[in-house]
Amino acid sequence: MRIGIFDSGVGGITVLREAINILPDADYIYYADTENVPYGTKEKEVVKQYIFNAASFMAKKNIDALVIACNTATSIAVRDLRGIYDFPIIGMEPAVKPAVENRGNKKVLVTATELTLKEEKFHNLIDKLDSRDIVDSLPLSKLVEYAENFIFDNEIIIKYLDEQLSKYDLEEYGTIVLGCTHFPFYRECFKKVVPNHIDIIDGNIGTVNHMRNLLAEKEVINSYGKGSRTFYSSGKEDKERLKRYLDILE
Repeated sequence: MRIGIFDSGVGGITVLREAINILPDADYIYYADTENVPYGTKEKEVVKQYIFNAASFMAKKNIDALVIACNTATSIAVRDLRGIYDFPIIGMEPAVKPAVENRGNKKVLVTATELTLKEEKFHNLIDKLDSRDIVDSLPLSKLVEYAENFIFDNEIIIKYLDEQLSKYDLEEYGTIVLGCTHFPFYRECFKKVVPNHIDIIDGNIGTVNHMRNLLAEKEVINSYGKGSRTFYSSGKEDKERLKRYLDILE
């Protein structure tokens, strides 16, 4: 069983980690579009072409499923990709539904990239949940930049989060959604700057469980591989980045 995981950069490693926990014997091909990251601040049509190029590359690797481990890429291209390829394509979306369902009497703050928060897919999700009056959004695209440069220094991140979150009365909120796969790297930093009553959630586990269920339906779930991990940077194997990614997985 061979599973492709695609992201604009390092963020999808947080999804790969969950996938390995659930399906450790699968072979994984990870594609980071490092030449074009970040996606969240670029024009939609430009980003869509990047995504199509990556999906085409991955399809040639005979994958059994493709996880679009990027909320931005999912919001603008997953529907088109499903019309092109016959293997399961699993997308990401901010975990707004569980946040709304478990918020108590508090509001929800969704953090993501600018492009994700502007897209129709996100606004349709809010409308479907009839939650426009209780869900606020905050773009934190700089966290993508920090992660791509392997900046995990607590002091730098906490200062940035303090500045951005100071715009909100956090006592009003019960949940913060990490709506970009880069953001879980900074979960502990979020915890240090928000009140203790706030839950911090992401969609990674739900996405991986959905992938497992789809593979089971197609009866390839028991077709195990060797547990290999292969990494590509914009279509080229990158041994130095591979080592850094493996270090993060550890």
